[in-house]
Amino acid sequence: MKRYGLLFVAAPLLASACGGENKMPAVAPGSDRVTRGVSASERSRCDYQGRADRETVETAGPGSITPNIRRVFSLVGDGEDRHRTILCREVDTNLDGVKDVVRTYSEKGEVASELADSNFDGVIDTWITFSNGRRAKVQLDKNADGKADETRYYMRGKLSRVQRDQNHDGRTDVWEIYEDGHLTRMGVDLDNDGRVDRWNRDEIVARAAAAEETRQAEEEAKKAAAEKAAEEAPKASKRPTRSTQAAAPEAAPPKAEAAPKEEQK
Repeated sequence: MKRYGLLFVAAPLLASACGGENKMPAVAPGSDRVTRGVSASERSRCDYQGRADRETVETAGPGSITPNIRRVFSLVGDGEDRHRTILCREVDTNLDGVKDVVRTYSEKGEVASELADSNFDGVIDTWITFSNGRRAKVQLDKNADGKADETRYYMRGKLSRVQRDQNHDGRTDVWEIYEDGHLTRMGVDLDNDGRVDRWNRDEIVARAAAAEETRQAEEEAKKAAAEKAAEEAPKASKRPTRSTQAAAPEAAPPKAEAAPKEEQK
């Protein structure tokens, strides 16, 4: 028993010594481990071991003293034309040794997708798709069954529609429609046939929107009136006023001096 115990203690020491001789870069324990749920195609963009056409850069993010971020680049071209393009970025956000965020990029280096384990249970529960560098679709797994039960759609970076599967039967039963990022109406499937049975409009939101439009119109009218008044003010100052138009009374001519009376003869 003592012999096995000594061997067990000696093994990590030997491994540590070998690591010191080879001068291997320091990495976080288990940093090659990735959470489950990453597809093979996405995983292939993060592969780098044994590949001469790939290059990796590992850095330590905020709060980490060992590398927890890995970027994988593809090497393209020869000589002076040789350059690299990012293909994958993996992050261990909670510093437990498992990469829980995986972002992949297109051949042009534009972000294409992102997978995340938001609750750190070891399984992917968030899928994000990008278009032209912006979020286009976000899928969420709320009940940890490995399937998305909420999907959010974006247009020009703003939320436009949400579909939810609240009873987890694989079909949408709630639809939410957004305008300028604000909820305007919601559809509900009452009989679980995958179709909207009732549309609910948020009357409060509608009234608030109408009031806001009225307020903006009033402000624009006031602004226009103020600008018009400012433009007419200089013109008004140049016009003769009634007091200036009235002719000033002419000064009375000086009285002629009385001729001296002739002396009486």
